[in-house]
Amino acid sequence: MPTAFITGISGQDGSYLAELLLQKGYRVVGLVRNAAADHWRLSHIRNDIELVEGQMLDEDDMRKALKAAHPQEIYNLAARASSTQLFDNPVATGDVNGLAVLRLLEAIRTVDPDIRFCQASSSELFGKTRESPQSEITPFYPRNPYGVAKQYAHWITVNYRETHGLFACSSIVFNHESPRRGEEFVTRKISRAVAAIKAGILEKLPLGDLEARRDWGYAGDYVRAMWLMLQASQPDDFVIATGETHSVRDFCRIAFGHVGLDYQAYVVHHPESRRGGEATQLVGNAAKARNVLGWRPTVSFEELVCMMVEADVAALGAKTS
Repeated sequence: MPTAFITGISGQDGSYLAELLLQKGYRVVGLVRNAAADHWRLSHIRNDIELVEGQMLDEDDMRKALKAAHPQEIYNLAARASSTQLFDNPVATGDVNGLAVLRLLEAIRTVDPDIRFCQASSSELFGKTRESPQSEITPFYPRNPYGVAKQYAHWITVNYRETHGLFACSSIVFNHESPRRGEEFVTRKISRAVAAIKAGILEKLPLGDLEARRDWGYAGDYVRAMWLMLQASQPDDFVIATGETHSVRDFCRIAFGHVGLDYQAYVVHHPESRRGGEATQLVGNAAKARNVLGWRPTVSFEELVCMMVEADVAALGAKTS
């Protein structure tokens, strides 16, 4: 039974990855700050996984955790990632999203250099790109502290692969959503608002730039790509994306329409809600992942939106019944 070690296991991606690995017969160990906390995304598999407490910013904690778990694979999904955290507290963002990755790589190098490592990179690396779609060879130009820290993590992963011979990969994932997405993200704000408006609890949904476009995929598909990366014969970096863009307006139209409502009657445009330093058009070219890993997304944009709305309608119904 192989062992996988997941940082950020209590987040959206971590929970989907833990499910996938359990299905494949792995022993799954997850790093959390507080094992007694309410990790709601893991409630249905809590008895099937092991949670260990530790701090990503403490290299000794990382070494102790790896020595105890003896993993063959490590997936670093821990990050300060919400839209509000893109600019708030840049020092903490740099520590968690950047330097913590170096500490983890050092722990791997000193404890067991045969461990295979996957770093969750981000489309925010591209930022103010002049090339579309973006691939593994597109120059980086991050436009916020989150993207800058992720760029450091990306290149230090490449450095440890080339300098120390680690099987270290970066998955350059574009936006990916699910019913487990945090409530601070615009996609989940929309799906929750649709459920509340349908139930008569909410009247309006204020949003910023309705024309902002993103390459949105399903989180369950994207963690499968990460797993495939660590099964490959050689370590490498891969863009994981759908290759399609859709606007926030498209998301609203499908989400409200799924419950028989016209989004134009409920969505209120608030230009001041638009975040600064907005990235330009981001759309990923995942040809390398298709050709090398055999990876393809299985959930369409419309299916994803409807999935999120249905989950929030069901959750709200359970709360109010």
